[in-house]
Amino acid sequence: MRKRSGYWLLLLLCFIIATQAAFLTPNKRSRQEYEQQGSIIWEAKTEHKMMALTFDDGPDPKQTVAILDILKRYDVKSTFFVLGKRVAKYPQLAKKIVEDGHELANHTYNHIYFNRKSSHSLILKEIQLTQQAIHTATGQTATLFRPPGGNYNDLIVDTSKRQGLQCIMWSWHQDTRDWDLPGINKIKNKVLNNARNGDIVLFHDYVHGRTQTPQALELILPELKRRGYQFVTVSELLKHSDPQRKVHQKRQESRKHPRL
Repeated sequence: MRKRSGYWLLLLLCFIIATQAAFLTPNKRSRQEYEQQGSIIWEAKTEHKMMALTFDDGPDPKQTVAILDILKRYDVKSTFFVLGKRVAKYPQLAKKIVEDGHELANHTYNHIYFNRKSSHSLILKEIQLTQQAIHTATGQTATLFRPPGGNYNDLIVDTSKRQGLQCIMWSWHQDTRDWDLPGINKIKNKVLNNARNGDIVLFHDYVHGRTQTPQALELILPELKRRGYQFVTVSELLKHSDPQRKVHQKRQESRKHPRL
């Protein structure tokens, strides 16, 4: 009898643990749900012939500077999703990015790939340390956040939102994979063959070892300019996004007419 009661007690304990784990595991919904709520942005829906170039993982004294020189030559404004530890190491370079008219955004402090087991405290710490590093270097407060690897779930989104950050991904058809050194022409063709209004293009301004991104940009930028594209920061691009305008209007209306 004792063995049987012990068995049922153990079974009940396992059920309780499994149930608690299910509740503690962050929920991940479909892209469509996040997009409809405006909580994650992959691209802008706009009729304007514009796109945003984004650069992850910097700043870097060689690669970032080379990219900044090219962007300046073609009068292109971009968004740099920086790592807090690299901003702390190269504060003057972060300041130069801003002085050149570009946008700094949060990409965590240590480039940690958040997953379903990542705690709220870890995500919060990575975000806050980077916000502090950006502010110390430039006096500005970032308003955009991109989780490394494009990993997302409700906890990641909610934590960044509570820090005043909009979660930004990239257009799936505009992942250049430049970090993998696929070849200058492959990077170029990826962007040019898939160019659409409202694209958010993913590049990197720090690739371990060497990079092909500057050479690819030398081919991409003049051709897209010839096609009539305008290059803006992500924040500027979102101002021209129809869904974002609707979301913004709804938020403004809810503030004026709060539910009783």
